Amino acid sequence: MIPEIPLLSGVRALASDYDGFVLDLWGVIHNGISLYPNVVDTLRRIEAEGKKFVMLSNAPRRGSAVTESMIAMGMPEEFCGAVMSSGEATWLELRTRSDPWYADIGRRCLHIGPNRDLGLFEGLDMEVVETVAEADLILNTGPWLDDERVEDYETLLRDAAEISVPMICANPDLVVIRGEQRIICAGALAARFEELGGSVRYLGKPHPSIYGFCFEQLGISDRGRIVAVGDSLRTDIAGAEAAGIDSVLVVGGIHGDELGVGGRGGFLGPVGGGRAGGAPDQEKIAEFCAREGRRPVAAIGEFVW
Repeated sequence: MIPEIPLLSGVRALASDYDGFVLDLWGVIHNGISLYPNVVDTLRRIEAEGKKFVMLSNAPRRGSAVTESMIAMGMPEEFCGAVMSSGEATWLELRTRSDPWYADIGRRCLHIGPNRDLGLFEGLDMEVVETVAEADLILNTGPWLDDERVEDYETLLRDAAEISVPMICANPDLVVIRGEQRIICAGALAARFEELGGSVRYLGKPHPSIYGFCFEQLGISDRGRIVAVGDSLRTDIAGAEAAGIDSVLVVGGIHGDELGVGGRGGFLGPVGGGRAGGAPDQEKIAEFCAREGRRPVAAIGEFVW
């Protein structure tokens, strides 16, 4: 028998059980273009209950850039004090090179990704090159253009794998929804590179190392009192499990189509009135999570109090 996953009306039902929240951004807080309705109100209510939160994103950009983009969407600056991104973790690793894997890599880098991610190179002693043959490593932050596919990179990835150029993947996500458009992420390119025999170092969810910053920011020693809220089983829910904390699945995000509620990047409207494809089906949610081998403690339609 498949274990039931409670379907909650909002995060208020969790307030008595947890002292700290690790919040995903894309799919929970915003859709890449604008904040979801109720987000600011929900954060205010969390703080009013004496709870803490930190925002954790697989965005392949510096934490300051992530903060600036949220403020531009209307997020009050007071809520942007604790933000960690996979891009920030990448920058720190390349700057300190304290890990032997990074210490052994040269400084000539081929960047796969849009120009908006070039801030990752600021303050680093690295030379950006144009071809695989010149590169000591590949820094993969996603496709150059939003409408590209993994197949468009086949030749480049094959060439790099053949001469053993390693890759740093600064965003383990496979796909993201910007507005209503599905766009491949760096993780999709990295997965294909591994299939071709390439070596990849991932930074970001679901890899547990990135959660250390979150725990430090929250200042909560008991991990049983911390819960992660995210819309991806592969990154948010699996990452929470690897880090030893509970998780809650936002069902209208990246898995919206699979769960029959419509993929609107995280916003359904109140449970029972999903605007994209109807109300979430509790049995379908449980079956889907069981099939993927994940067990969030609960599910919610959207990030609402």
